Amino acid sequence: MPELPEVETIARGLRQLIVRRSVASVEARAAKSFPVSPDDAQQFLRGATVQAVRRRAKVLLIELSSGYSLMIHLKMTGQLVFVGEQRFGAGHPNDSLVGHLPDASTRVIITFTDGSHLYFNDQRKFGWIKLIPTAEVAQEPFMQKVGPEPLDESFTAEAFAARFTRRGRSNIKAALLDQSVVAGVGNIYADESLWRAQLSPTRLVGSLSQDEFARLFTALRDVMQQAIDQGGSTDRTYVNAAGEKGNYLTFAGVFGRQGQPCRRCGAEIKKYRWAGRGTHVCPVCQPLDPGVDLKEMR
Repeated sequence: MPELPEVETIARGLRQLIVRRSVASVEARAAKSFPVSPDDAQQFLRGATVQAVRRRAKVLLIELSSGYSLMIHLKMTGQLVFVGEQRFGAGHPNDSLVGHLPDASTRVIITFTDGSHLYFNDQRKFGWIKLIPTAEVAQEPFMQKVGPEPLDESFTAEAFAARFTRRGRSNIKAALLDQSVVAGVGNIYADESLWRAQLSPTRLVGSLSQDEFARLFTALRDVMQQAIDQGGSTDRTYVNAAGEKGNYLTFAGVFGRQGQPCRRCGAEIKKYRWAGRGTHVCPVCQPLDPGVDLKEMR
């Protein structure tokens, strides 16, 4: 699913397209994808004007003049496609991004008063759009569980290290992927951050020093910012708000580069199975713990 940089890229693209547009109608083609009562849609969505588009963790928030917000999670195969004077698609890169809409994957259609449309497509129906009072967004169970934003100016290296206190017996990669520890970090950026910080993904959280946490904090922020600047990453399931592939993986240190030389030391990048995910490491820059059985990582 898209990670923080990808969702931030989508938010920035949609912000240019739909802010100040007013909603004329909404058509829900799958109740699971749009768990909103017809009465609430009529009262709080129809006739409302889009005031802002923002992101929290991996979730998009479209704020409306009615005092309500659309809370959107694309999950694995979700797309948002705007069709108006321009066409822009974001999300899972299949033909729906460029083909005629609505199609068989279209779950929700928002029509604006100027005749433009925002389509929510989702092949697997894991994604969703909720309509909730803007003042209550922070109290949503999903939002209550999610950790701090890694790029927030008030987030410090000390606060970052403190977030891992209860995960001392976990390996550092699994802890990084825990959205309750830090928001928006997925597999790509966990691998990239650990490589930049020269830390093995197998290290136990409790074994890291404050200096190592500080190094990881800086690496994570640098990776996230560079990914946003490059329009996100494209592995298999993401294109940006202009329908273009993100460019970050061109600059990746390890992710997707198994069998290739490390950009720092020249050693061959390896790919293992760790923390339930494909994990890319440089065995020289990120030596695995002596007690780790490589057979368990295949």
